Amino acid sequence: MKNLVFVLLLLLPGFARADSFPALYDVTGVAAHDTLNVRSDSHAGAAKLGELAHDASDVEVIRVQSGWGLVNLGEVSGWASLHYLQRQESGDYVFSRHFACHGTEPFWSLKVTQGLSAKLSQPDAMDINYHVGLVQTSFNHTNRHSLTGTSPEGGLYAVLKPVACSDGMSDSQYGIEIDILLDGSHISGCCSLVSH
Repeated sequence: MKNLVFVLLLLLPGFARADSFPALYDVTGVAAHDTLNVRSDSHAGAAKLGELAHDASDVEVIRVQSGWGLVNLGEVSGWASLHYLQRQESGDYVFSRHFACHGTEPFWSLKVTQGLSAKLSQPDAMDINYHVGLVQTSFNHTNRHSLTGTSPEGGLYAVLKPVACSDGMSDSQYGIEIDILLDGSHISGCCSLVSH
């Protein structure tokens, strides 16, 4: 009976996402005159790569390891102590309400506000604005998600996976991989969570 209850809880909206990554965090517990160090590895003795302000918010943690969270600083990724990071609530949204995706060769970007809009920008083409729904989770693979959109210019269908992703052009790491099917084409890239 306990196993059945656990399985049913996993199926409830939001429950399976409680500890999923990536997620947005805020720096907390750091003195106003201090900063939170970001290091090259997930331990206090690792080389310092940079720092986060004592009141930094909307810090994307891509994944966790031994009490440390992997974050991006510009075009490099490093580790910050989770002791000083507090996870934001994502509400009923998979990942967060807002996320931004991009790809290279050809360069493109997609800015999404779940349940409202998405804007696709591509070189040498007019931006396309889509009306989109909420990101949906697969019924049989909880680590696969989809987003659909409509516009007068055609439809958008995207599959998102919370896995390690690289843009191939920087040392930044991303926690979401995306494949977008447009009318007659297929583009791939990586996504980051954003606050708005």
